[in-house]
Amino acid sequence: MIIDCHGHYTTAPKALEQWRNRQIAGIADPVLMPAVSELKISDDELRESIESNQLRLMKERGSDLTIFSPRASFMAHHIGDFNVSSTWAAICNELCHRVAQLFPEHFVGAAMLPQSPGVDPRTSIAEMEKCVREYGFVGINLNPDPSGGHWTSPPLSDRHWYPVYEKMVEYDIPAMIHVSTSCNACFHTTGAHYLNADTTAFMQCLTSDLFQDFPTLKFLIPHGGGAVPYHWGRFRGLAQEMKKPLLKDHLLNNIFFDTCVYHQPGIDLLSKVIPVDNILFASEMIGAVRGIDPETGHYYDDTRRYIENTPYLNAETRQQIFEGNARRVFPRLDAALKQKGL
Repeated sequence: MIIDCHGHYTTAPKALEQWRNRQIAGIADPVLMPAVSELKISDDELRESIESNQLRLMKERGSDLTIFSPRASFMAHHIGDFNVSSTWAAICNELCHRVAQLFPEHFVGAAMLPQSPGVDPRTSIAEMEKCVREYGFVGINLNPDPSGGHWTSPPLSDRHWYPVYEKMVEYDIPAMIHVSTSCNACFHTTGAHYLNADTTAFMQCLTSDLFQDFPTLKFLIPHGGGAVPYHWGRFRGLAQEMKKPLLKDHLLNNIFFDTCVYHQPGIDLLSKVIPVDNILFASEMIGAVRGIDPETGHYYDDTRRYIENTPYLNAETRQQIFEGNARRVFPRLDAALKQKGL
């Protein structure tokens, strides 16, 4: 199988965005706040939104299964309070669950959490439990910066986050460390804020002993790890100066990277620098970069092509990236596939 560990519902029917706009308007004027029941999206609308978009491209590009979560930029945890985020997360997660029910061979869910700036993360646990127990989701997305680019939350190593980690360990699910929309004009959402957050999350773990407290905790850092592979020597040197163990022992039993890197030299570098055990195939399509690369004539986010063409992998290690590592990092996914005889 070829498992894409990083997919978002970026093509949801327009009614979802329209309902969200009404919800945002209702923050200032409660009279305008819509009821959840006012959002009407039929199964046929869901099928159309998937079949002509994600599923079509999956078939064209040769991937089999996508771990599917709500649109990252739509999480927007900085908008409103916890009640706003809680309602919004529940709606978005339910839609992903419905997609997975309609296309069980091609999609499995990962949950958006109802985070809110300054709010105790334990308030997100009820939604996480529902998504794992009732929906069969296999992972979560954890936003290290619910403030939307102002970084008002403690670092991921802080005990502030421990209630979420304890539940993750209990359910044996990983978290993709994924921020949302930037409301800070200094940071473009997908070109800066996302990549800054990837690098920041790695460094927060490097400077701490988080994984001594949670030896089985698993983080997936997306977008190829931000600056991490390119500056691997810097991180190794900083860890050495801090008297930390070698990175392979300090972090690489718990931190993994995806292949949402949109050119061949980037994947070559990732494949050469990061151990193959720590790389999971992903495309994030249809996502941040949707165009065709004029240098190659292929879509930037057709990442399978890069994996197949890099000289630093062979047939065995490619399959590890395409399938084996995802099944190991997402054990609930592996169990579900085995139940189907896969």
